[in-house]
Amino acid sequence: MGHVLLFNKPYGVICQFSRDGVHPTLADYIALPGFYPAGRLDTDSEGLLVLTDDGQLQHRITDPKHKLPKTYWVQVEGVPDEASLEQLCSGVKLPDPSTRLRTGFTTQPAEARVIDEPASLWPRNPPIRHRKNIPTSWMELTIREGKNRQVRRMTAAVGLPTLRLIRYRIGEWTLSGLEPGKWRLESP
Repeated sequence: MGHVLLFNKPYGVICQFSRDGVHPTLADYIALPGFYPAGRLDTDSEGLLVLTDDGQLQHRITDPKHKLPKTYWVQVEGVPDEASLEQLCSGVKLPDPSTRLRTGFTTQPAEARVIDEPASLWPRNPPIRHRKNIPTSWMELTIREGKNRQVRRMTAAVGLPTLRLIRYRIGEWTLSGLEPGKWRLESP
């Protein structure tokens, strides 16, 4: 049985160990050999990244047929209403990113609710942009699939552009007690 490493990925870090010469990478934070990410997190997203040294476990974590729920804290521009929450919960028709036409796919139903700003939240560097006349809100969104930039595309499709995106949970693993840029080993 392999090992699991939980990492709180800071904003701006790319989810690879090889250097690109522009961004910090996982190699700047994790010096244990043989660990590989089980999934990805965009450079401009923060939060939980699960790494493992076990190829079978990596496959099980990332395989859509296992449908591990992933929970995100999402700061959006605007205030979610019942209609936008219902749309997120029933599935959102997303446009094809290459054509911008609504010929893409419909997401699986998600769990979505408005939350207070998480108490354990750390400051982001750089901070999000604030617009004087537009309020921001926090939502908790749980999905069981992981298309490219899916959460950002979902909130945008319901009129709530994402300003900050933090993955809090994958399956039973959470960020709880893990500062940005820090990691810990867990049992699989």
